Amino acid sequence: MASEFRTGAIIKYNNENCVIVEHVHVTPGKGPAHHQLKLRNMRTGRIVEARMRPGEKVEFVRVEHHDYQYLYNDGDTLYFMNMENYEQVPVPIEMIGDDLKFMKENQEVKIAFEGEELLSVEMPPNVTLEVTHTEPGLKGDTATNAMKPSTVETGAQVNVPLFINEGDLIKVDTRTGDYLERVKQ
Repeated sequence: MASEFRTGAIIKYNNENCVIVEHVHVTPGKGPAHHQLKLRNMRTGRIVEARMRPGEKVEFVRVEHHDYQYLYNDGDTLYFMNMENYEQVPVPIEMIGDDLKFMKENQEVKIAFEGEELLSVEMPPNVTLEVTHTEPGLKGDTATNAMKPSTVETGAQVNVPLFINEGDLIKVDTRTGDYLERVKQ
């Protein structure tokens, strides 16, 4: 039922598995109430908007999440190992999308399955990466909010504060690609 919507739930919409990203119950002054949804297609990553009536039938998808560890990349496929039974799962590189720029060996992720079908690979909210290249910072450059470009060990570009140097470990938000903090070694 449409009244059971919640953010993060997975439903079938147009015969595709979609995650509810945003949900608002709208009660206009004129006309019937409805649910306004923002859905992310799990296969393509596209965001679509949908409007559903409260009594409308909706198929919720039963999804299982398992912890996996990233092993290696063979060009167009990434391989992950189940942390419980050591079974390896191949994942097409297009399924990872932009998260690939923060993926490093031994990275732990959650993989979602519907039965035997692989639905998605979910990165943790943040990862710790080593800065491999950046311009050197100047002593005392800690008071301003100025940022400079840097390259991390996975090859991704991240803007960091001026006091960050090569070899420093930083925490990066995987959803936005933003610098969060320096990590003590």
